Amino acid sequence: MSDTFQLDGESVPFEPGQTVMQAALATGHYIPHLCYHPEFKPHGSCKVCTVKVNGRTAASCTMPAEAGLDVESNIEEMNGLRRTLVQMLFAEGNHFCPSCEKSGNCMLQALGYDLEVHTAGFRHLYPDRPLDASHPDILLDFNRCILCELCVRASSEVDGKNVFALSGRGITKHLVVNAETGLLKDTDIALTDKAMHVCPVGVILPKRVGFSVPIGKRRYDQRPISKQALDDAPRQADAGGSCAAREGIP
Repeated sequence: MSDTFQLDGESVPFEPGQTVMQAALATGHYIPHLCYHPEFKPHGSCKVCTVKVNGRTAASCTMPAEAGLDVESNIEEMNGLRRTLVQMLFAEGNHFCPSCEKSGNCMLQALGYDLEVHTAGFRHLYPDRPLDASHPDILLDFNRCILCELCVRASSEVDGKNVFALSGRGITKHLVVNAETGLLKDTDIALTDKAMHVCPVGVILPKRVGFSVPIGKRRYDQRPISKQALDDAPRQADAGGSCAAREGIP
């Protein structure tokens, strides 16, 4: 019989080795998140999944599930902090949702809707970030990067190519291409690479397929991210309770 912890007053069973996030999703409890991906070891970079655990804040994607924990997630204090984080991400980058090819499939946009973020809330920084259209099949729009590191990890751990990296610190931290020229055309990235399919926003885009699915019929146009994540999350009955099976993210 599984041990349990409390999440917003409900008992949540978990398997040994699961995090609070994994156990929550597996049992139908949504915790907002951006950088979490079930196929990669959680590292807590975005902090959107922060919860209160026994009165103290912690990233639920890295917090090991333990019997007797009292976890608070869907409370105004935590949702207010999440709204602030999302607002900061919108203000820090150049996000023009109406003209973005990723609109309707973008986790940041969908999370903003779900958390009822109506304005950036901060002065926009409008960073000067170039586009890289050098590759014949792939476009890079650095303006939308939220530094989740998923493309970096996918290219390294799955594709074995190390195409992407993060450079700089603090406000100067940014995504770069690991090539002498800094251009994507001088790498061996391919459309089939895992790194092509893990970006939660619109940084890495295949060319000549933009808007092939009309706005209004895309992933988060159909169901809000809070419902979609639960539709896609593995359940305890899947593969012996494994939470690394699927979450609707390629």
